[in-house]
Amino acid sequence: MGRLWSAIVALALVAGAPACLAQTAPERPVQSPILTLDQDQLFGGSLWGKRAAARIEAASAELAAENRQIEADLTREERALTEVRATMPAEEFRKAADAFDAKVTDIRRTQEAKARAIGQMQDAERQRFYAAALPVMGEVLRSRGAVAVLDSRAIFLAADVIDITDEMIERIDATLGAGEDAPLPEAPDGTDPSGPTEPSGTGDGN
Repeated sequence: MGRLWSAIVALALVAGAPACLAQTAPERPVQSPILTLDQDQLFGGSLWGKRAAARIEAASAELAAENRQIEADLTREERALTEVRATMPAEEFRKAADAFDAKVTDIRRTQEAKARAIGQMQDAERQRFYAAALPVMGEVLRSRGAVAVLDSRAIFLAADVIDITDEMIERIDATLGAGEDAPLPEAPDGTDPSGPTEPSGTGDGN
């Protein structure tokens, strides 16, 4: 009877071990002087980054549709010019052809500028995001007792417990939301070259 009771007690202790451990496990995040995060994941996984991606995708789709319409219009115009070539004096046709070529060149430059502007939107959004997020990132550093954040993509090996990407996304989303209230980046060449750039690391010595 004594052995049976001892076995029952032992099983009860084993069964209750996870609950006990869960109750005694520390809730405070791991303290470390060095933390890591994935910068691409941080921006792309945030509400701000998702909004920016949707905005850029919409602008790209709009430009693609515009380019298709322009191509169709120019094709018709070129075909019409070709059809009247036989009935036009050579000098007059040459002037018309040169004017058409100049028009095509001007349109191409305009559309290429629009494409560059869309490309600059991504960089401008990232710069604005990190400028706004730096104070939040500093708070996370202080809460973790850290002095620096390194890009996890540049580190050969690091413990998962010092990666704060998910924590940063949660804190930044709660503080900044999707960044709709921030001024939209100017384009194609209106971004401030002296503005804040994407940091390779963040520290707080206080």
